[in-house]
Amino acid sequence: MDHHCPWTINCVSHRTFPHFFRFLFYSVTAMLYLEYFLWIRLSILFQNRSLPSYLGPTPTQMIFLFTFTLTNSITLFALAVLLIRNIYTLASNTTTIEGWEIDRHDTLVRRARSHGGYLDGPDGTKIRIQRQEFPYDIGIYANMRQTMGTGLWAWLWPFAATPRNEMGLEFETNGFEDPNTSWPPPDPDRMPRRQYNLTDHDDPFTQTDKTSNINIQAFRERQRRDYLRFSKSDGDSKLKLRSVYNPSSDRWSDDASGEDEHHHQRDDEWRDADGDRLNDFGVDEEVEYIDEDDIPLSIILSRKKSVRKTQ
Repeated sequence: MDHHCPWTINCVSHRTFPHFFRFLFYSVTAMLYLEYFLWIRLSILFQNRSLPSYLGPTPTQMIFLFTFTLTNSITLFALAVLLIRNIYTLASNTTTIEGWEIDRHDTLVRRARSHGGYLDGPDGTKIRIQRQEFPYDIGIYANMRQTMGTGLWAWLWPFAATPRNEMGLEFETNGFEDPNTSWPPPDPDRMPRRQYNLTDHDDPFTQTDKTSNINIQAFRERQRRDYLRFSKSDGDSKLKLRSVYNPSSDRWSDDASGEDEHHHQRDDEWRDADGDRLNDFGVDEEVEYIDEDDIPLSIILSRKKSVRKTQ
């Protein structure tokens, strides 16, 4: 198959391509002929543009003339480009899809050239990319005869016979590549991934109610072990909430109510398994603990002013 044509509401294939080519050829020829007469009419109007309006066409005729010329010109341009494209594919014996495959293969070859001739495939495999020539390009004239038929007089004959089905099963090759080489060439992005064995599961949904219960029980067991690991032997947990700074008294408190701590003992002080604090090892906990980023800016500015006054 070449492509689906919305103009003919049909797919362009080996059997229908000759008719599609003739359709394009006669459509472009007819519109060129019409465009010729339209431009003659427009040129006459331009040459007589200084004459009174009652000697020329009516406004309705002018609207129809310019609308018809514009529509015909746009359609002619689009079909002419399509006809030139099909002449190229006919001469190279490629379809639209095969042209995309050739362009994609050229891109893969350029990518592989910068990676030592290999590209990453599925499941971590390395695929060697080598340039392959299109095997069905056997020459311009031979390509046209293979698609349009052997009789030159029938190439543009509107009532030419449709090619037989047997003609689309085997095609002559140019012999540039090994006959066992496949076309299109291998593409790592389109290779299927390895099939994994899923027969151990009763259904495709592995997250069942039974599995959910097991996961919840395992999570709770991990919670229990973590709690015991971070707890002291007497049951008093060492994981405490951070104390709250009270800006009114410039002190630390146990909660958000702003109450002062008893004997400056904070709940989040580090203690080891024996109950020793950092202060017991000669570390100044006040310097290590208080973070200036947590103190309001107004308190910091007032402290700086008091220091300057004392100096």
